[in-house]
Amino acid sequence: MPAIANPRLLAISMLPPDLAAALKEKYGLTDYTTLGGAPGKPVPAPGFDIAVTMGIFGIDAAQMAALPDLKLVACNGAGLDKIDLAAARAKGIAVCHTPDELADDVADGAIALTYAVMRRVVEMDRFVRSGRWAAKERPTPSRRLAGKTMGVVGLGRIGRRIADRAAAIGMKVLYHGRREQPGVPYEYVGDVGALAEKSDVLALSSPGGKETQHLVNAAVLEKLGAGGYLINVARGSVVDEAALLDALENKKIAGAGLDVFASEPNIDPRFLPLENVVLQPHNSSITHETRSAMLARILSDIDAFLNGRPFYDAARVLA
Repeated sequence: MPAIANPRLLAISMLPPDLAAALKEKYGLTDYTTLGGAPGKPVPAPGFDIAVTMGIFGIDAAQMAALPDLKLVACNGAGLDKIDLAAARAKGIAVCHTPDELADDVADGAIALTYAVMRRVVEMDRFVRSGRWAAKERPTPSRRLAGKTMGVVGLGRIGRRIADRAAAIGMKVLYHGRREQPGVPYEYVGDVGALAEKSDVLALSSPGGKETQHLVNAAVLEKLGAGGYLINVARGSVVDEAALLDALENKKIAGAGLDVFASEPNIDPRFLPLENVVLQPHNSSITHETRSAMLARILSDIDAFLNGRPFYDAARVLA
């Protein structure tokens, strides 16, 4: 497409301050709230060429319809489950996002959570700070990771990195996904329940959305069992949270490390008193390095779009 001179950009969600500042400096950036908009409350806003959003907010068909001149959705994040790609394709709207830039750090986060919950790192920090160690109380044993089996649900960009890291620390790796992948050195398990039954640790890195809604339910957690651990760096929707809370409270599983929740940031208060769960504020990808790379990717893709150069258009590639 021909170059677009003087593009108008609209932030339709909260953006990281560094990204908002960079876009404002380079292009000018209007915040949707100044037009009377809010999440889930689109208002007509003609004249904007580019909508900028976050993966956790996305953009739906109603929001696109409220932006009749929209040509590009720029998403800061890897997940596309909250972007209506079908609506974008139908309207000829391109979609760029940051699928590669955060993969390593999210995979590191999954392994960090595995260590944290199995070796009880956070719990032992509280043990020391509370004075229990100084009072001569002895902590009970934690669990070794090497020699255990990790089942990875979703062997995409992030899942493959989780698998490789787990293998490097001496874990056996199995995986489940929509289909078996050729050339992968890990055993494929066609059913998530069967994978849970074979695993000491079940690590979730699958996409969100309707296809994976409550993929991990009470039956899967029962198969994971009293010695098993759940790690979730995917989306909160992938887990039946009521079933997970029941499993944690009643020791039906050994523990969990969670970076994502069903109702972020207002998580279920039942999680808070539990010693067998490590809670993170959806921050596995929040490192200086990843944020810098994501900002650079967004700016690069917008520049490519505006000047008619090729870029990764998810609305076309994933059609």
